[in-house]
Amino acid sequence: MNLLLQQKAFAFLLLLGITAPVVSSAQNQRIVKAKFNFNQPAQIMEGFGASDAWTCQFAGLWPDTEKNKMADLLFSTQTDQEGNPRGIGLNFWRFAIGGGSAEQGQASGIKDEWRRQASFLTLNKTYNEDAMPGQVWFMNAAKARGVKHFIGFVNSPHVNFTRNQKAFSGDGNSNLDFSKADAFTHDLSKTIQILKKKTGIELDYLSPINEPQWKWNEGNQEGCPYTNREISVLVKKLSNTLDQAHLKTKIQIAEAGQLNYLTNHPDTAKSKQIEYFFNRNSPGYLGNLNHLDQSISGHSYFTTSPEQKAIAIRNSVKDEVAKYDQLRFWMSEYCVLGDSSLKGEGRDLGMTTALFIAKLIHHDLTYANATSWQWWLAVSTGDYKDGLVYIDKSKTGGKVYDSQTLWALGNYSRFIAPGSLRVNMDVSNDQDFYISAYLKDNKLITVAVNNSEEAIHLELSGIHPKQKNITLYTTADGKHLKRSIADADHLDLLPKSVTTIIVNK
Repeated sequence: MNLLLQQKAFAFLLLLGITAPVVSSAQNQRIVKAKFNFNQPAQIMEGFGASDAWTCQFAGLWPDTEKNKMADLLFSTQTDQEGNPRGIGLNFWRFAIGGGSAEQGQASGIKDEWRRQASFLTLNKTYNEDAMPGQVWFMNAAKARGVKHFIGFVNSPHVNFTRNQKAFSGDGNSNLDFSKADAFTHDLSKTIQILKKKTGIELDYLSPINEPQWKWNEGNQEGCPYTNREISVLVKKLSNTLDQAHLKTKIQIAEAGQLNYLTNHPDTAKSKQIEYFFNRNSPGYLGNLNHLDQSISGHSYFTTSPEQKAIAIRNSVKDEVAKYDQLRFWMSEYCVLGDSSLKGEGRDLGMTTALFIAKLIHHDLTYANATSWQWWLAVSTGDYKDGLVYIDKSKTGGKVYDSQTLWALGNYSRFIAPGSLRVNMDVSNDQDFYISAYLKDNKLITVAVNNSEEAIHLELSGIHPKQKNITLYTTADGKHLKRSIADADHLDLLPKSVTTIIVNK
């Protein structure tokens, strides 16, 4: 595999006519030199996504103009007359399969109705195929705008299958009644079939558990704990059910609540998940199941600082995943919760959160070798740093607000196509500066995050000094993936900016 990646990288090197380093013409400007290591190819990218959780059930019922604006911001690959992107071109969409708390209403124990979730399965054990019109609208809107990959994810089993008939745990232990585990898996199979009937989409992936390490006993939202052993039992049953239904959907695990639960967290019953599920000698081995996708996912919560610890955790994930042939790592959920100097409270439509997230994406891609990176709430109503698009908290309509976090994610999602090969880089003078590079179809795509107060002149070692018409897309104050053209010796980056640089053959 490594030899094949190297061959692809060297072939691309020749196509670009890459020869000698660029000679800088910049004066009185901070200079950063970055070198592509084409002989050190890394992971092949799958894409970027977000979820429809909580808000889209209502936002999908808004007037056409407003909800289409949301969908365009999230999914569109179109440009305006000046070549500026209209949206960030997500290619993964996460569909929340609820546990029935929405139908229960106040009796669910979840006070905020915007955090209750619906299901096609009703409390009387029949199916209402029209139970989730808002979410189904967004799924169809994503499909119409070219989204290719759809994931159904579950926070809690339906209340018909839980021990306390709630969509959250009463005692901090798994709330699934395992005597009803087969019925739960058949419900998930039925949900996949209903979605296909209503949208034409058969889910590519199904994630049956979410952040199993947490107790989920507060009733703030749907959730269900599991031990590794319990996950293994459930996933084996689910794989058999999907086999029997002749579905193509792959099971994706394990949505770890934070990244070190994948490797070496001291909670042994819920940690070391990579080894537990993919080591052939493990009692919970799942790697041979027909319907298990050869990927494992974790969430970047509570692992973003301090810097060296964050990097070490991600390197551990990369090293552990690399032990198992063909296994991939997904970073499958994040929003700002406050595990650093940046707090989750307080909506931020500006660059502070955008730069924090751009740096985090860089770290997850370059240290953990994530092949997919997925955000939490695509659409939010809260005074919180959890959304890409924000809307007024209304079921019937209101204003739509884009955030710079949306556009900073777009510096990656809009341009790093599925199948892109990441290549490692060497960087000088990299204080508050982060850069990564990707090869795809005769294009070299570089994303540079300048988190400093200084403008930077970037020297990309390897691009021919006569290279013209390099396309830049900049996100900064007042700029949303603003398109511009530069020569190789005039790659100048604004302070506090995220810039995508595209070199065509």
